[in-house]
Amino acid sequence: MGRRKLKIQRLESIKARQATYSKRKTGILKKAKEISILCDVDVALLLFSPTDKPTLFVGQEKRLSDVLERLSKSPYEEIEERRAYTMQILKKIYANSESEFVQNSSSQNASDNAQKAHEEQLRELKEKLAEKSKILRDWKDPSNVEDLAQIKLMEEHLISSLNGIRNKKGNEGTET
Repeated sequence: MGRRKLKIQRLESIKARQATYSKRKTGILKKAKEISILCDVDVALLLFSPTDKPTLFVGQEKRLSDVLERLSKSPYEEIEERRAYTMQILKKIYANSESEFVQNSSSQNASDNAQKAHEEQLRELKEKLAEKSKILRDWKDPSNVEDLAQIKLMEEHLISSLNGIRNKKGNEGTET
């Protein structure tokens, strides 16, 4: 009994979608780890399950902040070139696959709309990344922070972290 070829399209059944996600997540995490080790590249992979639970993988002996900082230093043009190249490769893969994919004008319009939505989402994520990168830079040298709002945000984060540590410490004390 061999494996059957699946059409690459959204699974309608929620159970099937979750089961497929769980199985394929393991495979993609394994591949991300392998490429990170074999090619000594920075990898950051963020997946959200169908139930909106996040999974984050960062490559071998790397920190997410290091990978994000490296990305934030990349010129916008280079990022856009990489995105276009990736889209071109994906289109070739789908064109060469044996799946039956029929493009008509309505699916092309839907594809264009989806691409515009993805571009907008990418733009928003880039803005958030720039903001988070600035925050990370401020944490490295807090003496350079001159914005009172940023100082208050850093203070709130520290208080939140301390409370989390106290709670964890209290929970571990009650378990023993």
